[in-house]
Amino acid sequence: MDQLVIRRTSADLPVFDSDMELQSVSTLGTDTGPISDFEFGDTSVRTLDLENVTLLHGRICGVKAARANIEAVRMDSIEFTGCDFSSLNWQGGKLSRVRFETCKLLGSQFHGVTLENVVFVGCKLDYSTVRDVRATGPVLFVRCSLPEVEFTGCDLSGALFNDCNLQLTSFGSGTYRDCDLRGNDLSALTGSANLKNVIIERTQTTQLGEALAAELNASFGDDMDERQDPDQGAWL
Repeated sequence: MDQLVIRRTSADLPVFDSDMELQSVSTLGTDTGPISDFEFGDTSVRTLDLENVTLLHGRICGVKAARANIEAVRMDSIEFTGCDFSSLNWQGGKLSRVRFETCKLLGSQFHGVTLENVVFVGCKLDYSTVRDVRATGPVLFVRCSLPEVEFTGCDLSGALFNDCNLQLTSFGSGTYRDCDLRGNDLSALTGSANLKNVIIERTQTTQLGEALAAELNASFGDDMDERQDPDQGAWL
């Protein structure tokens, strides 16, 4: 079984048997039962609507959707590659052994999704909101763009962020036990006080200090001294 392994965190990747022949499908929305062993891609659609669908063993490549709504969908062994889902609203459901590679998910809304062996590699999730998402297995963000992403009410225990852009990424209330934040610049994230029991490098303590000081809008005494007007005398 293929895995993505970074430091002590490993996630199982989608499984495709060498003799498996994937069938091209024209749509993913169906009421006839699970869709399995499929390929869907290289297309642009105005709206992508998926509700109460089960997707098994499939590749979704190069799909561009002006609007995407996904609700209560079960996915197992699915690859997303080079997809662009604008205004994505993903509600509920469970993802197992799902890989997102170089996808654009800007401004997405993820709410109440369960993740198990899910990896995001080289994806853009800027300005997204991730609410009440639960990691029941490994979840990895690798070389992802996450500026101003808001995590709130999530259980990201055992998750990993590696070489990601965390500029103003907000970690709100939630559970982050053993979440591995090594290999990232933490100096510009927000919600550092909520990151209890995470894994960091010793050198990152200074970065977290900078993040906390910025949140507290703290002033540094030496900067204030330098701004003091000499005619007013020195600070005592």
